[in-house]
Amino acid sequence: MPRTEADGGSAPYLSSVERVVVDFGADVARGLTHREAARRLQETGPNKLTSEKPPSTWAVALAQLRDPMNLMLIAVAVASLLIAQVSTAVLVAALVLLNVLLGARQELKARASVDALSKLQVPQTRVLREGQLEMIPAEEVVPGDVVRLEAGDIVPADGRIVASATLETQEAALTGESAPISKGAEVLPGPDVALGDRVNMLFQNTSVTRGTAAMVVTATGMQTEMGRIATMLTAVDRTRSPLQKELDGLTRVLGVVAWSAVALIVIVGLARDLPIEDVLLLGTAMAVSAIPTGLPTFVQGMLSFGARQLADAKAVVKNLTDVETLGATSAINTDKTGTLTLNQMMVSTLYTDGAWFTVDGEGYRKTGSIRSVAGARVPDFTRLAYALVLDSDATVGDDGSVIGDPTEAALVVLAAKLGVDADETRHAYPRLAEVPFDSEYKFMATFHKVEIDGAYYVVELVKGAPDVVLGRCSAAGGPFRSPQVPIEQERDRIEAANRHMGEKGLRVLAFAARLVPDEELPLMHADPMALTTGLGFVGMVGIIDPLRPSAKAAVETALRAGIDVRMITGDHAVTAHAIGESLGLGAGAVSGAELQALSDEELRRRLPSIHVFGRVTPEDKLRLARTMQDQGLIVAMTGDAVNDAAALKQADIGVAMGSGSEVSKQAARMILTDDNFGTLVHAVELGRSIYGKVVSYIRYQMSQLLSLVLLFVTATVFNINSGVAMTPLMVLFLNFFVAIFPVVVIMLDPADPEIMNRPPRDPKVAITNGPAVVRWIAYGTVLFLSALIPLVLGPDEPATTTASASMTMCYVVIGLGTIFSGVVMRRDPTSGLTPPILTAVKWSAIPAVLLVLSTELDFLQNGLLTQSLSGLQWLACIGLGLVMPLVVEIDKWFRRRRQHPPAPVAVEVAVAPARAVATA
Repeated sequence: MPRTEADGGSAPYLSSVERVVVDFGADVARGLTHREAARRLQETGPNKLTSEKPPSTWAVALAQLRDPMNLMLIAVAVASLLIAQVSTAVLVAALVLLNVLLGARQELKARASVDALSKLQVPQTRVLREGQLEMIPAEEVVPGDVVRLEAGDIVPADGRIVASATLETQEAALTGESAPISKGAEVLPGPDVALGDRVNMLFQNTSVTRGTAAMVVTATGMQTEMGRIATMLTAVDRTRSPLQKELDGLTRVLGVVAWSAVALIVIVGLARDLPIEDVLLLGTAMAVSAIPTGLPTFVQGMLSFGARQLADAKAVVKNLTDVETLGATSAINTDKTGTLTLNQMMVSTLYTDGAWFTVDGEGYRKTGSIRSVAGARVPDFTRLAYALVLDSDATVGDDGSVIGDPTEAALVVLAAKLGVDADETRHAYPRLAEVPFDSEYKFMATFHKVEIDGAYYVVELVKGAPDVVLGRCSAAGGPFRSPQVPIEQERDRIEAANRHMGEKGLRVLAFAARLVPDEELPLMHADPMALTTGLGFVGMVGIIDPLRPSAKAAVETALRAGIDVRMITGDHAVTAHAIGESLGLGAGAVSGAELQALSDEELRRRLPSIHVFGRVTPEDKLRLARTMQDQGLIVAMTGDAVNDAAALKQADIGVAMGSGSEVSKQAARMILTDDNFGTLVHAVELGRSIYGKVVSYIRYQMSQLLSLVLLFVTATVFNINSGVAMTPLMVLFLNFFVAIFPVVVIMLDPADPEIMNRPPRDPKVAITNGPAVVRWIAYGTVLFLSALIPLVLGPDEPATTTASASMTMCYVVIGLGTIFSGVVMRRDPTSGLTPPILTAVKWSAIPAVLLVLSTELDFLQNGLLTQSLSGLQWLACIGLGLVMPLVVEIDKWFRRRRQHPPAPVAVEVAVAPARAVATA
């Protein structure tokens, strides 16, 4: 069996090729025998990622059924059957079924992250077996196998490079590094080398963009870097949303209130020697009144409405509660590549002939201008244009499609902006010889016969790392048209320009050229490398993955809304810091190595002053999310790559990009279909609005519920109307056919335009906070007293089994109070009588008509035990129904009077609006 790092062997990237071959029992010349490969496959298992077993449908449904609210409703349904209230039992049972179906449907969509990782597996790969190159299923690759790769291939497993030629790979999916990585077989200095810097290793499911390679497989399946991410995914448990936690607390409070009231009514009934059927009827009526039967369904409905709004805004949420979680977001950890940036390389800066030029444009689009300081001499870009297209191989279509190396694609686009067509130029001046790029000498050179001022010359064009190219130059300028000067005269300025671009996070490439005289032409064909000296320095370009056009404005909006934005990327810290500065993020940037050196306590202490993290690993991203959650923050995490998946799953709201990997989409809770960071910020705005509507609804629902509890308890204790304030079906009719329309009024109310100028709400302040509960009780008491008046002073004698005007008036007052309060409670503390009130009035007219019909239609009168009311009785009911909304408006008026405008600068005052949202 091969000796691995876990067995005490050194890491493959710190070992020589010869040592790796010995440690893993490989044979570079002939590969493994079929028998040995089969034995290793038996020991290590197939080269695939283990999948999580999805929960069964029955298990999910039973979990939903055990929800405290559903258990209370089941008890009500059973009690209704015992007293022959079949219609009540059926309605409540249907409500339980609806709650279970809605909840189970959301649960069954979750936790497919590792399955998505498995789908990334490569079907076939080229492996050396017994001296022959064979195509085998990727699942059959084993440690010690020798795999051959070329441009366009997907790496089937992790492996140590033993030989390569001009090799580059794209590792953004794993490390977050936006640019292709040059790879080679050299031994790396230890002891610690970041994943993105292991240039002698290839990793499973990354892609080869250029060159060829042979590698010895060092890890397969769950032992690969992808496997480590899969392991992290299975170990991460999704956090419950703030709303789920708060509704759980509210359910417990309501359970205590409801069953205490039921117990009181039963005890009082038994003490009066009432028949057991009457006692159960009273208890059931109390339970139906005290348990907010529609709370789960109505909250689901509002969240579903919010989810549709988000989908229209190109943000798709998987679970309804995630809509509300967005509104509580207080920190965003955003990936850079493909999220804030376009994941398209573009030349943004140009330095030639001692002058600076700025290049405009967007990604691989071939339109854009070249700008310089006013009055500056514009050089002849011919020499540079030759090198851009002739000394590169990538092609870029007019639609922005790229074939080849992304960095070279950026050069082709720059040439197009200079008016040069790459395809035509390459056709006109074919290569005579070349020195292909290699990571050892870090440059490439091509030779062409070109026309200059009517004459033809053979010219050598070189591009590569600035220090390497500069070291091979003897002059600056030239070799044609512009005069040349000794390189020593310009070296300091060129090196300073290189440092300047590097400090701005740009990837810098230098260009040089020389004429090849006739006597050197034989050497050009025999040994072109010998001619890569005595060059004339032409210029340098700075390449960057450009920001999305809306990214900076979106970050500014988030910061203004009190949301702390941090950028977390696999790119080098210098590049990350430069991007962070251009976005306007806060100060402070650290590398992954520095982050790993910090203890958890040091990280918590320094976190407020750090806003950019570069060269981080998947573990670093996961650690940051957990640390911030431990500090009480509601964390949103954006990403599009496999290396983001674990952190996306851990975050309170993981946000994947629509063009990202399937793994990130499955691990996330929300997907941005337009890949726009600005869409996330707009989604937060919608989430805040939805939470405000949920708070308004619960305030409205609790006021109604408490009024019914007080009404039933009072009627029972004081034996008013034979102890029954209303029949159970009256309460259910109010809940299902009257109360639902004020909920629509609340849902359709436009969001506050100032909502993103306030900080996020304090997640520690629950919906059931002190001021909110006091307000619920006050509003509920007012509605209770209004409904009690006709029950006590009504026009007829008590009657529990037949229709009575007193009970009907009590029922109508509760109904009208419910309708009117929905209109005024749609906003807080803003008056509910402000525009747009017409929409609210239109929707409120529907339940008003239903309330009238329930007292006039024979079949409803018989079922609900109502009766027709006279005109004076209706006027009395309307007057009593208006008392509660009047009290609500007066309360809001006093609260608005007490409020002081926030100080324009003081940070401390910013906490008040957040608490106001939660306590309203």
